[in-house]
Amino acid sequence: MANIKPFRGIRPPKDLVEKVACLPYDVMSSEEARAMAGENPMSLLHITKAEIDFEPGYDEHSEEVYQKSLSNFKMFQEKGYLRKEEKDMYYIYAQTMDGRTQYGIVGGASTQDYLDGIIKKHELTRPDKEQDRMINVRINNANIEPVFFAYPAVAEIDAIVEDIVKNKPAEYDYTAEDGFGHHFWLVDKDETIAKLKELFETKVPYTYVADGHHRTAAAALVGAEKAKENANHTGNEEYNYFLAVHFPDNQLKIIDYNRTVTDLNGHSKEDFIAKLEEKFTVKEEGSEIFKPAKLHQFSMYLDGKWYSMEAKEGTYDDNDPVGVLDVSILTNSVLDPLLDIKDLRRSKRIDFIGGIRGLGELSKRVDSGKMEVAFALYPVSMKQLIDIADTGNIMPPKTTWFEPKLRSGLVIHELV
Repeated sequence: MANIKPFRGIRPPKDLVEKVACLPYDVMSSEEARAMAGENPMSLLHITKAEIDFEPGYDEHSEEVYQKSLSNFKMFQEKGYLRKEEKDMYYIYAQTMDGRTQYGIVGGASTQDYLDGIIKKHELTRPDKEQDRMINVRINNANIEPVFFAYPAVAEIDAIVEDIVKNKPAEYDYTAEDGFGHHFWLVDKDETIAKLKELFETKVPYTYVADGHHRTAAAALVGAEKAKENANHTGNEEYNYFLAVHFPDNQLKIIDYNRTVTDLNGHSKEDFIAKLEEKFTVKEEGSEIFKPAKLHQFSMYLDGKWYSMEAKEGTYDDNDPVGVLDVSILTNSVLDPLLDIKDLRRSKRIDFIGGIRGLGELSKRVDSGKMEVAFALYPVSMKQLIDIADTGNIMPPKTTWFEPKLRSGLVIHELV
């Protein structure tokens, strides 16, 4: 069962939260981070992407950048941009997008749960990305940014959250520049803290990494390192936990994650469509954007026109939890055999576009001449994600996209 611990958070005062909080480090380039921070010395980007304090082009993985992250973290606390709580507690972090709000419990996820498979994952991680975040965690001795977890919804937890949200003023409540709302409550009553901990320990058998696989792996590995190095390790030390926001699965919505490709691998347009028709029912839809409306239906943008593509029965296996995913169908029937894209992680001929940018971004890239063809997919469901994690399988790269992204800087978890 899930071990989720209250902790003494470090967080900004109410009047500074909008200046401190920022998007996660991995959704932007160094140049974009520099522009986002602008003239704001309080932006957490000075800690999560400290290369912005150096000249453009400076190596973001250099020792100087990591040390700058640490000195900025200390400076933020000295100047009062960040302050530590007086006691351990949970927090409620809610996000609003398009009129829909999802409510998560912020707490310390257990490193041992990750190692034991209580925390389940659905993506592979890259060692280089793990190492980068591990250094950041080690240097700061803190989880500066949260990870995004899901758990099977529990009515009793929902009721506690609803009661707090209805009857207690939010600590933070603001709309970010992207139009998404962020709302934050303190769960500081001892009896409520004890009840939430008990409910997770008795009602939640597993939690699931929704977004932030590299940060999760890095945090858990640093915790395991510290346990090994401590001759007096008990298992109760703060380094045995890392910062996570836990959302009930029935409140989450995955959005589409689409693909663009630079060329048709030598095929003419007519020949390419003819080959597609061997495994798909292909129909021209015209110049107006066509959006997939169900599983196994795709849209394609090619030469100024949108097409619908529906996978024919028998071209995929309903009993294969990974093979039945639309990302797998597209890879196995189009990207690999027709376009000769064998490795989605390394190929320079394919790019991935989060659905938050809209399908117009796909046609824009093709019309610009940078790409030749684009494919839009119907989004994966939370049930599919959980089924794959429960069976020990791994989703193909770039399968899920969650929005809104968790804001970094609302609360930080120290490992001491």
